[in-house]
Amino acid sequence: MESNKELFESLLGKVAEYGKTNYELLKLKVLDKASDVISSLIPHSVVFVLIAFCLFFFNLGLAFWIGEILDNTFFGFIAVAAFYGIIGLIVRLFMFKGLKRIVGNYIIKQVLK
Repeated sequence: MESNKELFESLLGKVAEYGKTNYELLKLKVLDKASDVISSLIPHSVVFVLIAFCLFFFNLGLAFWIGEILDNTFFGFIAVAAFYGIIGLIVRLFMFKGLKRIVGNYIIKQVLK
């Protein structure tokens, strides 16, 4: 009877140790995946910000140039805004689901990598 009790306590101790080890392993795996995703997002974010600044100043120049051609700076900004409004509408109507799928697949690929 005593030996069964000792075996059960030993088995219970090993199960508890196994659970703690699995929990620690899971934490390390989550940390690895999170650091991998974040480390890939930071360079992409920096490039995105640099491209956004470049496009911002390009669009300012374009708006001023179009405004000079039309003899009214206001109309230059309206023309550039209308162009981007049309592009945004086209993307929303025809390409939104495809872009959402591409971004979702990229995130899943990074997490499961």
